[in-house]
Amino acid sequence: MFVRIDERKKWSALIGARSWAPTIVLPAAVVFAAVAGANPGGEVAAPAGDHARVCCPEVAPAPELPVAGAPAPEFPMAAAPAAVVVPAAHVAQGARSLPPGVAPEQGLQVKTILAARSVSAAFPQIRNAIGVRPDAKPWHPSGRAIDLMIPNPGSAEGIALGDSILAFVMDNAGRFGVQDVIWRGTYYTPGGGASGSGYGHYDHVHITTVGGGFPNGGEEYPAG
Repeated sequence: MFVRIDERKKWSALIGARSWAPTIVLPAAVVFAAVAGANPGGEVAAPAGDHARVCCPEVAPAPELPVAGAPAPEFPMAAAPAAVVVPAAHVAQGARSLPPGVAPEQGLQVKTILAARSVSAAFPQIRNAIGVRPDAKPWHPSGRAIDLMIPNPGSAEGIALGDSILAFVMDNAGRFGVQDVIWRGTYYTPGGGASGSGYGHYDHVHITTVGGGFPNGGEEYPAG
């Protein structure tokens, strides 16, 4: 585990290393906990004793989208500017828990539910998501993964939205128990950044968590 001093800049630069460079809007630094043993090619066991209440630090703000008509970014992973900022969706005033989002939650584990609800609250542009489904790999069947479908994924706006979700999830990786995120052919891990091929994923952002156990009805998913 390590504490990043300004990890936001790292992810903003990494994800925004493209042919465009909108204005950077950076929130306060957040604690960024790496998932022990995260490996895009192998399963990571859920932490013991995490079947009860989900109680986590405040979610970092979501990044903002660039204006319509911005050029579509490329994806060289060299250093360059640019995180964009998306205004978070408003949660009902006084609410302490996030409501269910667009992802079907049946069969999902608690960390995956927290990530899904948080993304739905921050990015109302996402209208469709996939949770548990049959797959040769264990992540979706075990309730540890979700796919967030991006509207018009090949457009400049769609790519920027996916980039912003990626940045948001990685900035909150410790809270969500992130194992990896896949977007536009690239794996991202909390400890290793961009690493290896993601085999597609050009129309959705895939998020894998450590799981945290299945809900028992007493969980809370803080609105932050």
